[in-house]
Amino acid sequence: MQQHTVITGANRGIGLELARHYHRAGWKVTGVCRESSTELDNVADVVLDGIDVACEKSVQRLISALQGKTVDLLINNAGLMQDEVLGKIDLDSLRLQMEVNAFAPLRISEALLPNMPAGSKIANITSRMGSIADNDSGGRYGYRASKAAFNALGRSLAMDLRERKIAVAQLHPGFVKTRMVNFGGFITPEESVAGLVQRIDELNLNNTGSFWHCSGEELPW
Repeated sequence: MQQHTVITGANRGIGLELARHYHRAGWKVTGVCRESSTELDNVADVVLDGIDVACEKSVQRLISALQGKTVDLLINNAGLMQDEVLGKIDLDSLRLQMEVNAFAPLRISEALLPNMPAGSKIANITSRMGSIADNDSGGRYGYRASKAAFNALGRSLAMDLRERKIAVAQLHPGFVKTRMVNFGGFITPEESVAGLVQRIDELNLNNTGSFWHCSGEELPW
């Protein structure tokens, strides 16, 4: 039976490369995004565009579109990074990043649980910048805080879903050359996804709730 993955933020960057990989591997791919791209249209079996992961109405649309469909792998990839300068902190920016980066993936995961049988997986694309122990440069208040919250929520999700035999991982993709960082990263989306897919393949109920770099390094919280 063909396996099915749902990927948020699938229209570009890491999300698009994940969609390409699973398409090549023979999976059914549902790409979720605010605005589709030609590249996503070419690889996804289903594109659900106009979906704002932080909007309840959009999440309800997602639930309706997937009603009755099994989801073997949910990849919470959609994210937002904004910058703040100490002394001029924009609390609205912090709130928005928390909604998109932390609360939205939890909401979507909870909403799609009825679609996910025992043995399915949730891959949360987080960031090393969400590690409190690893922060030695400061800044990026909203992004760091929202990813740290995402890590905490993902860990709780993993513990709660263990009995349902659904494994959850927090995955750092590396510093990837994408639009989010003005293409200034160290590795390509293809290199990042090769590592991410390996981590997802190795994910099981014994290592559920872990926080990994795409390279396989276990990261500190």
